[in-house]
Amino acid sequence: MFKKIALPLLAAFALLVAALPQAWAGDGVHRLVMQVNDNDAARMNLALNNAANLDAYYKAKGEELVIEIVAYGPGLNMLVDGKSPVQKRVTSFGQNFDNITFVACGNTLRKMSKKGTVTLLPEAKMTEAGVVHIMERQEQGWSYVRP
Repeated sequence: MFKKIALPLLAAFALLVAALPQAWAGDGVHRLVMQVNDNDAARMNLALNNAANLDAYYKAKGEELVIEIVAYGPGLNMLVDGKSPVQKRVTSFGQNFDNITFVACGNTLRKMSKKGTVTLLPEAKMTEAGVVHIMERQEQGWSYVRP
């Protein structure tokens, strides 16, 4: 008798635990983490274009969207003052999109700083490690895109 009751309860509990992350993420907000790890103006512009297009798409549908663009490795140049080939666009995004943020990799910044002072754009927020940040966002249910 115990097995007849325990097994269905155990199965129901397992399903509930498996569904919890989706329930927490089911607040109607679309979340996207995007990586930039190439020092390539075309790829950086593609990431910015994707972000702007997604913003317009979900605004037209009346739905909320949050985007984080994470720059690491050679892609950190996207967020370096005076070196970024898309600096004007990043500044414009910072002024015009409250739902799109730029995240700079602390590991890459430390390595770049060994060669001299590196100043990030004011729009950049720091994270300890860019790849870890992306991985953790995916574990939290965020969608992932590499333009």
